[in-house]
Amino acid sequence: MSDTKLEDIVSLAKRRGFIYPGSDVYGGLSGTWDYGPLGVALKRNIMQLWWQMFVEDADDMLGVDAAILMNQKVWQASGHVDTFTDPLVECSNCKGRFRADKIDTSKCPTCGKEGTFGEPRQFNMMFKTNIGPVDDENSVSYLRPETAQGIFTNYKNVVDSFYPDVPFGIAQQGKAFRNEISPRDFIFRSREFEQMEIEYFVHPDAWETSFELWVKRVHEWCDALGLPAESVHELEVPESDRAHYSKRTVDFEFDFPIGREELLGLAYRTDFDLMNIQNASGKNMEYRPKDGSAPFVPHVIEPSFGVERAIMAVLTAAYTMDEVNGEKREFLKLPNHLAPIKVAVCPLAKNKPELVAKAREIYAMLKKEFGAVLWVDSGNIGKNYRKMDEIGVPYTVTVDFETLEGETKDTVTVRHRDTTEQERIAITELVEKLA
Repeated sequence: MSDTKLEDIVSLAKRRGFIYPGSDVYGGLSGTWDYGPLGVALKRNIMQLWWQMFVEDADDMLGVDAAILMNQKVWQASGHVDTFTDPLVECSNCKGRFRADKIDTSKCPTCGKEGTFGEPRQFNMMFKTNIGPVDDENSVSYLRPETAQGIFTNYKNVVDSFYPDVPFGIAQQGKAFRNEISPRDFIFRSREFEQMEIEYFVHPDAWETSFELWVKRVHEWCDALGLPAESVHELEVPESDRAHYSKRTVDFEFDFPIGREELLGLAYRTDFDLMNIQNASGKNMEYRPKDGSAPFVPHVIEPSFGVERAIMAVLTAAYTMDEVNGEKREFLKLPNHLAPIKVAVCPLAKNKPELVAKAREIYAMLKKEFGAVLWVDSGNIGKNYRKMDEIGVPYTVTVDFETLEGETKDTVTVRHRDTTEQERIAITELVEKLA
């Protein structure tokens, strides 16, 4: 378990505009979270990094963006309508509802009464809705509980359009929805979340080689997020705990503040999904090799990444407490490429027009180069430094009187977040030094 406390991360996230409780002004809505200005920037940086690593920089990957609402036959064929369930128990005393596999059912965790739970019943976690003006069984649809089926239903479209060589992957990022019985632990388990998933199509005889390749790629992803290697663990999931379609699953776990929990999963799904589609739709899902060898239905390796869990892991790894000049300092030691704000620019005194004008000039230059640059002109310089530390800004540029005259003219003070060290840098060298 991480030494970082969950309440510290939650407090900082709300205070500094990363993540707010959903519908907060109306008392909130359990299992939902809203991303503030810094949170949405961090989230986009993580998702863009993923897309760059796994799609743009890869030679064997294609992207799709499928609809959230899909024909109900998709979820019938995939088994979600019948089997996408969690065991639900209800306390007869306080009426609290819980997942039976996540609590000690001999005693209610809310009211403390013993022997108040009956037998678990299966609760389907899909959000059900109706499409169009008529409310009947033919208009039923669901908010997708995963992005994977949108990839599988487009497999044939992609092959027909691009005819990629096997092995190849199809990637997708997007919203998913699960009506969790008991959402908990901040954004770790919520009812609305985002996934980044890949279905990697392989020849049935070559899945093991590709699987090991993906194990390596996952560790490279964790490194890119700045997660300490000693906090990431592989769990080989035993057959009794695997999904029925999986022949091998590795869960990558992370030392969260709530304990060692799943960060992402890697599963060998065989041909389960494509054969389901072929049988239910009557459409041929075979891949015909370009060399004229025998057609086959590809098997699938699925690396599945949760955006919220990645964010929570990044915040956990970055959250740091140290001491500066005898005072405790709380800051986010975020990797520079993930930081929501790359640079902050601050005039030493906002009531000095000449300082403000020069600072605005530097701000415009850096804004054009880096985009995510913050203008700061409130409070004293010491407090501004601490605020920038808390939101993970790697560098703060201060324009002072030495910038305007003397031997130090046209230089600025650059403060480094991690060390708090300061150095004078020529304005002409700023972009190169901060890149």
